[in-house]
Amino acid sequence: MKVTETSLPGVLILEPRVFEDERGFFLESWNARTFHEATGLDVRFVQDNHSRSKRGVLRGLHYQIEHAQGKLVRVTHGEVLDVAVDLRRSSPHFGKWTAAVLSAQNHRQMWVPAGFAHGFLVRSEWADFMYKTTDHRQAEAERSLRWDDPGLGVDWQLAGGRPLLASKDAEAPTIAEADTYA
Repeated sequence: MKVTETSLPGVLILEPRVFEDERGFFLESWNARTFHEATGLDVRFVQDNHSRSKRGVLRGLHYQIEHAQGKLVRVTHGEVLDVAVDLRRSSPHFGKWTAAVLSAQNHRQMWVPAGFAHGFLVRSEWADFMYKTTDHRQAEAERSLRWDDPGLGVDWQLAGGRPLLASKDAEAPTIAEADTYA
């Protein structure tokens, strides 16, 4: 596994070994030992999630204020722009973001530690997005951060028009108004 650090310490891009031949390909999408050896992190996942979204859908920026979740995210069909935002007030990187293109073709994964908001924009006709979490979903703890907050300045690389949003994302607070971590 190849590990690449992003501009935000702790957020990692992971590239598994892919074995391809005329039949197709094989890769390990998760192996606790390999992950630990490559990152030095010991994580325990408790939930797997799968979403399918069409072009122009923006999901996020989401987090849980209590029961914060680390997430290992990947795309199994299509392509997304994946974004993580540091919401830890004690961090020198508070309010900063990083992004990477994740696709079924590049097989990349992003590790988003607890304490970060996460979201993605679908750039292909459809995208299947899968992610593992280190804590269970807690509806009462779920929060959204405004995707177009000028205080963040996330470059979503929109190809015209506004993205398709859930109402909770369209009405989400800015980072100045949002619940954040210590």
